[in-house]
Amino acid sequence: MFSNMDLQQLVFGRLSLDAIPYYDPILVVTFAVVAIGGIALVSAITYYRLWGYLWTEWFTTVDHKKIGIMYCILAIVMLLRGFSDAILMRIQQAIAFGANEGYLPPHHYDQIFTAHGVIMIFFVAMPFITGLMNYVVPLQIGTRDVAFPFLNNFSFWMTVGGAVMVMFSLFIGEFARTGWLAMPPLSGPAYSPGVGVDYYIWALQIAGVGTLLSGINLIVTIVKMRAPGMTMMKMPVFTWTSLCTNVLIVAAFPVLTAVLTLLSLDRYVGTNFFSNDLGGNPMMYVNLIWIWGHPEVYILILPAFGIFSEVVSTYSSKRLFGYASMVYATVVITILSYLVWLHHFFTMGSGASVNSFFGITTMIISIPTGAKIFNWLFTMYRGRIRFEVPMLWTMGFMVTFVIGGMTGVLLAVPPADFVLHNSLFLVAHFHNVIIGGVLFGLFAGVNYWWPKAFGFKLDEFWGKMSFWFWLTGFWFAFAPLYVLGLMGVTRRVNHFEDPSLQIWFVIAAFGAFLVALGIASFLIQIYVSIKNRHELRDLTGDPWGGRTLEWATSSPPPVYNFAFTPMIHDGDAWWDMKRRGYARPLEGFRPIHMPKNTGAGVILSALAVACGFGLVWYMWWLAALSFVGIVVFSIAHSFNYKRDYYIPADDVARAEQERTQLLTTAGV
Repeated sequence: MFSNMDLQQLVFGRLSLDAIPYYDPILVVTFAVVAIGGIALVSAITYYRLWGYLWTEWFTTVDHKKIGIMYCILAIVMLLRGFSDAILMRIQQAIAFGANEGYLPPHHYDQIFTAHGVIMIFFVAMPFITGLMNYVVPLQIGTRDVAFPFLNNFSFWMTVGGAVMVMFSLFIGEFARTGWLAMPPLSGPAYSPGVGVDYYIWALQIAGVGTLLSGINLIVTIVKMRAPGMTMMKMPVFTWTSLCTNVLIVAAFPVLTAVLTLLSLDRYVGTNFFSNDLGGNPMMYVNLIWIWGHPEVYILILPAFGIFSEVVSTYSSKRLFGYASMVYATVVITILSYLVWLHHFFTMGSGASVNSFFGITTMIISIPTGAKIFNWLFTMYRGRIRFEVPMLWTMGFMVTFVIGGMTGVLLAVPPADFVLHNSLFLVAHFHNVIIGGVLFGLFAGVNYWWPKAFGFKLDEFWGKMSFWFWLTGFWFAFAPLYVLGLMGVTRRVNHFEDPSLQIWFVIAAFGAFLVALGIASFLIQIYVSIKNRHELRDLTGDPWGGRTLEWATSSPPPVYNFAFTPMIHDGDAWWDMKRRGYARPLEGFRPIHMPKNTGAGVILSALAVACGFGLVWYMWWLAALSFVGIVVFSIAHSFNYKRDYYIPADDVARAEQERTQLLTTAGV
C-alpha cells in the first residue's frame, strides 16, 4: 500500500509548497507586478475581443514576416527581464561594502547573475537576431517564404517554450547558481542538488531545438530559393552574414545539445562524465561548452555586421565599398571562429604550444574584422551621410566595438590572460563586444527595417534619445569594470571589504541607470511612433532609401511578398531595377500557392514545456505523457495534407495595381 507521502511523491515528485519563494520580498513584489500586468493584458485582449485575431493571424501563422516580428517582441520582453537582473546586481555591488551586506543574499545573487547571462544570450540576442533574419532574408533574396514555413512556426514556439521555463524558475523553485555556462563540478548533483541546474538544462534544450531547426530552415532558404539571377556573389551582405551565421548554428548547437545531455545524465542517472570519479573529467565539459560557446559569439555578431553594411551603404548614398572582401572576410571569420575556443581557458594548463596556437588564431581573427571596419569607413568616405538613427547606432558601434576588440586581442595573449582571467576586465570586454556590437546592431536594424515591416518610420527624437543614453550609459557602466579588473577584482562577487573600490561600482550603477533610460526611450519611441504613425508615413522618393531587393515591395509587404518573381542583374537589385526603368506588369497574374496557418507549433511547444517541467521536478508521469504526446502529435500532424491554399489571380492583380499606383504617386 502507498502511504500519503509515497503518493504525493509519485504525483508531485519533489514539487511542494516550499518551492514557492514566498519568504523573499523581492520575488513576492516581482510576482505581484507580473500578475497584475498579466491580468491587465489578458483583460484588455478579452475586452477588445482580440483572442481570435491573435490566434488565427499571429500565433498560428506560418508567414515568415509575422514570425520574425514575434521573435523581436519576445526578445524585447526578455530584455526587460534580463536587464532588471543587471540593475539588481549593480545596486547590490554599489552598496555592499564592509559591514553592509547589501540586500541580495549570496544564494539569490548567484541566481541573478546566472539568469542574466542566460536570458541575454539565449532569449534576447538570439531571438532578436533570428527575428530580423526571418523577416528580411526571404525579401532580400526574392522568395515568398522560407523553405519550411511550418518548421519556422515550430522553431519560434520552441524558443518561447525555453523562455517560459526560465520564467517558471523565478516563481517556482530556483534557477541555477553556476554562471551562464553551468561549469562542473558546481553544476553537478553534489554541489547543485536543487532544481536550478535542471531548469537551466531543459530551458536550453527546448530553445536549442528551435534554434537548430531555424538554422537549417534559413540555410535551405538561402541556398535553394534565391530569385533568378541572384548568384552567391550578388546576395546582399546581410544575407551572406545570415548564411554564415546559420552554418555556425547547425554546426555548433548539436554540441550544446550533446554536452547538456551528458550533464543531465550525470545529474539524473549518476554517470560521471564531468566528475573526477570513475574516469570522468570536468575539463571535458569546458572544452565542449566552449566549442559551442565561441562560435556562438560570432553567431550573434555576424548578422549585426550585415546590418551595419546595409545601413552604411544606404545612409552614405553609396554602394558598399569592397563587397567581395566583405564576403570573404565573413567566410574567414566563420571558419576561424571554430579555431579559437581554447582562449577561454588558457589557465587550464594545456602548455605553451597549445596556448600559443590558440592565441595566434585569436589574433588572426581580428584581421578580417578590421577589414570590415575599414570597408565601412571607406563607404562613408565622400558619401552623402545622413545622420539618422540607424547611422548613429552604426557610428557608435564603430568606436565601441573597436575598443572592445582591442581588449580582446589583449586577452588573446596567454600571459596577460593569466593575470586578467576571471576578473571584471573580462566582464567589461565581453559586454563591450556584445552590447557595442550585437545590441547596437539590433537597434540599428530595428530602426532601419521598421518602415519595411509597418509602413511608417520610427520617431527620430526618441530614437536619438535612446542611442545617446545607451552609448553614454554603456561607458559609465563598463569602463569602471576595466579599471577594477586591472586592480585584480574578480567577477561574480556580491560583497567587498575594500571601501576604495566602492566609487567605481557606484559609477557603474549610474551607467546602468542611464542604460535603463535608453531602454525606456526605445519603448517610448515605439509607442509615440505607433500613435503618430500617419504623420511618420513618408512616401516621397525611394521608400526610406533602401538599396536592396526588400525595398522593391510595398511597406509592409503582402503575404506573398512578390507577385512576380524578380529577375536579378546586379548586386544592388532594387537600385538596378529602378535604373533599368523597372515597372510592375499589370497582366499575366496567376494564383499564388501559400501554406495555411497551423496551431501545431503552439501545441508541440506546450507539450515540450510540460515535459521539461516534469523532468525538472521528477514528475515522471507528466514527463512521460507529454513526451508521448509530442511523438503522437508530430506523427499525426505529418499526415495533415490540407494546409495549402491559393490567392486568386484577380486579388493579386488588384493589389499590385494599388501598389504600383501608390509608388508612382510617391515618385518611385
